Amino acid sequence: MSLPPGFIDELRSRLSLTQVVGRKVVWDSRKSNQGKGDMWAPCPFHQEKTASFHVDDRKGFYYCFGCHEKGDAIGFVMATENLSFIEAVKLLAAEAGMQVPERDPRAQEKADRRESLVEVMEAAARFYMMQLSGGGGAEARRYLEGRKLDRAAQERWGLGFAPAGWDALRTHLTGKGIAVEKLVEAGLAKTSDKGRAPYDTFRNRIIFPIRDARGRCIAFGGRAMDPDDNAKYLNSPETPLFDKGRTLFNMGPARAAAGNAPLIVAEGYMDVIALVEAGYEASVAPLGTAITEDQLRLMWRMSPEPVVALDGDAAGQRAAMRAMDLALPLIEAGQSLRFCLMPPGQDPDDVLRAGGRAAMDRLLAQAQPMIDLLWRAETDGRTLDTPETRAALDKSLRARLGRIKDPSLRRHYGDAIKERRWHLFNPRRKRTPWVPGRGRTPPQEATTTTRASALALGGEAVEQGLREQVVLAILIRFGDLLPRVEDALAEIEFRGEGHAAIARAILRCGEVAPEERSSELSRDLPDGALEKLLSARHLGVVPALRGEDRDLAAICLGEELARMLAEQGAAREIAEAMEDLAAETGEALTWRLGEAARARNHAEHGSAEDTTEYEEAPNGVKLNRTERDALNVLLKQIGLSGAVDGK
Repeated sequence: MSLPPGFIDELRSRLSLTQVVGRKVVWDSRKSNQGKGDMWAPCPFHQEKTASFHVDDRKGFYYCFGCHEKGDAIGFVMATENLSFIEAVKLLAAEAGMQVPERDPRAQEKADRRESLVEVMEAAARFYMMQLSGGGGAEARRYLEGRKLDRAAQERWGLGFAPAGWDALRTHLTGKGIAVEKLVEAGLAKTSDKGRAPYDTFRNRIIFPIRDARGRCIAFGGRAMDPDDNAKYLNSPETPLFDKGRTLFNMGPARAAAGNAPLIVAEGYMDVIALVEAGYEASVAPLGTAITEDQLRLMWRMSPEPVVALDGDAAGQRAAMRAMDLALPLIEAGQSLRFCLMPPGQDPDDVLRAGGRAAMDRLLAQAQPMIDLLWRAETDGRTLDTPETRAALDKSLRARLGRIKDPSLRRHYGDAIKERRWHLFNPRRKRTPWVPGRGRTPPQEATTTTRASALALGGEAVEQGLREQVVLAILIRFGDLLPRVEDALAEIEFRGEGHAAIARAILRCGEVAPEERSSELSRDLPDGALEKLLSARHLGVVPALRGEDRDLAAICLGEELARMLAEQGAAREIAEAMEDLAAETGEALTWRLGEAARARNHAEHGSAEDTTEYEEAPNGVKLNRTERDALNVLLKQIGLSGAVDGK
């Protein structure tokens, strides 16, 4: 079976060889450097005790220094799974989310045509370089030298110049026997709508060759020398060689350098060239458009957290917001973006020319994580002095966070937003850490053991543990219910021994076939963890677990999770009130306690309100019975029990 040209290259670019090989080997943690994609393990092809099998994830190749086996991801799967080439390609394509095209009898013909177009592009690149070094390129050379690019740098980047005439390139290449149709197909010439001969695409422009990951010239970018030109920058059109949404400028060299340095994503050619010439070799740029999803995935193949360095103007900030919105559904543990905004009116090239590498280092050190950009996007310029505007902020934040697919990551983002929200609405109150020698004991956080102990939490801990067992057992048995409740499950703070690990395993496992569920879960858990959970005596009398009634199981699951979340919310409110008691008095404290009490009352009795008559506390604040009970719980915990009663 023949595959279309470029399919295998695209497949290799999407795969992580470390992940493919990691299913068959145990990495040597002492020799391996995962951040650089430099991994070592005992060879899976021959018996050995030392780690002589090397994987270079950046280049996508493996080699054994013992038996000399070598290859790429496709070759590894062929050798270890005893598959044919096409079978291995189909297996890996499924993992990479790619559809293997149907058999194309003309694939070889198309491949030959692409290779001939590459030859045309390389011939054009040589012509443009020759023009830059000649008399006609004098002004272009002066411009480049003014941008701190001497002749050596111009040659390193293969820069060129397209003369101002309409047919200079066409005349040169057709004179060498290249058909004009080839020039049009390669995007070097355009057909005339006036019936005249095709004319050159690039005219009176400085030329930047665009190369694929293998170093082949596939397109050009051109900067206009005439300040009145309609387009300051112009790229080659889409061709059989060039898909600008799936290509990055300087992609090949940056991939090789990214193992030793952060990947910097700039806006244009000159920024990338300036960064690389200053020593930031792992630098790339999209090609005249906003960053695309395919380009994001290419970046993450090079580095887990690329730094997006954008111009400091309004357009640069809008580009940062677009990149963040694109990335939100795609981020996962260990895979995100950072944002480095330049000073107003400057781009990376300006920064380097004005302040050198030291200035750029300072800016890169201040690069913001995506959570900071998200918070700024929602709060900058907004007036938040009414309940309505604060509710609108909460709504828009929930919408943004809802786009994050990973439940665990979404929960961590929610925690970070909650912390920022607290500081926004409580600007004069500080959460000061304990400092030794100030005459008070340090705050003690409950350990896993104390949180789960009945001594620390009384009967509530036992009840919580039983509910956790019911929830986890239902999800193990009825795994198809998980999509309904995964957000709630990720919010629960499990207290029972081993319960948090089981919940994480369930979230990772997702929906799998019932017959495979237990084995899938057991792979991520200590031996006997599932058996210990499912052997709990009280599970045998839970109606939802005694038969195959899926609807009953769904109802039971929803009720138990609702109770647990309500209890958890009430506990958090009381804990925050304890923390803030010294600074927060009067009605604000009363409101916080009332909310906690009502949540607890609703969880236990299904009632959202306590309508009993209000009573007056010693400080003159009116409390109803539910709020009074909650306040007594709080005061008892801090050693002031009996301060408020019903008299």
